[in-house]
Amino acid sequence: MTPIERVRNALTSLGLKAIDARLEGLLEQAAKTEPSYGDFLDEVLACEVDARRSRYLRARLQLAHLPFVKTFEQFEFAFQPSIDERQIRELRTLRFVHEASNVILLGPPGVGKTHLSVALAEAAIQAGFGAYFITTHDLVTDLGRAYREGRLDRRMRIYLAPKILVIDEMGYLPLDELGATIFFQLVSARYERASIILTSNKSYGDWGSIFGDPIIATAILDRLLHHSTTINIRGESYRLKDRRRAGLLPRAEDQQPPPLPAASAADAPSSRGKRGTSL
Repeated sequence: MTPIERVRNALTSLGLKAIDARLEGLLEQAAKTEPSYGDFLDEVLACEVDARRSRYLRARLQLAHLPFVKTFEQFEFAFQPSIDERQIRELRTLRFVHEASNVILLGPPGVGKTHLSVALAEAAIQAGFGAYFITTHDLVTDLGRAYREGRLDRRMRIYLAPKILVIDEMGYLPLDELGATIFFQLVSARYERASIILTSNKSYGDWGSIFGDPIIATAILDRLLHHSTTINIRGESYRLKDRRRAGLLPRAEDQQPPPLPAASAADAPSSRGKRGTSL
């Protein structure tokens, strides 16, 4: 058995698949550049470390159930001038994750709330944190079913484990009494322990209608907002913007009301006042 064959057998036994796949190329490169033993060993081990990190990140991204892959670089901040980019830069440091504080993104549909929440979750995963994405409707449906089947505590652990829980589309549908109570329990259990990123199309003043009870809405907001950053996005929907670019919708400037017709002489008010009346 040749030395290379023995090396390959050892790599297989140790499960070092990335090195095994690149062994010939690494040896050929070393023959040309003649690196020191330390440099060569560093390059060989870095090959395996990078491959394992890539596999780890792919697995974490799959477990996070992100609806799509979006980055901050893909976000058109110029289209949403209401967003303070300094706030976003601060959030990208992930200090809020270390502090177990929350991020709330408010605004009408289509302004980029979900995009930013996914970008934050992906950045956290790249930094080694666990994250999980779910819509509000799916969350309360899943936990409501678990409650009725007597396994709520066990199922709740799924949503308590990750350092970041992204809850999307709060407010699109009202919650029943059970859903509101379970949501309160989840927020309370994560309070000051792990972060929530939440998106909503409703202002805080309208949350009483979401939960059907202003008292429980206040209790939930009290815990969510105690340590939090609120980003209020006021702007046009990205989807409508793209439809306008395609000519499927009128441009915003074309939607201005037509000017009033010029008044005729007959319609003009008389400049003569009645006798004794001040004009």
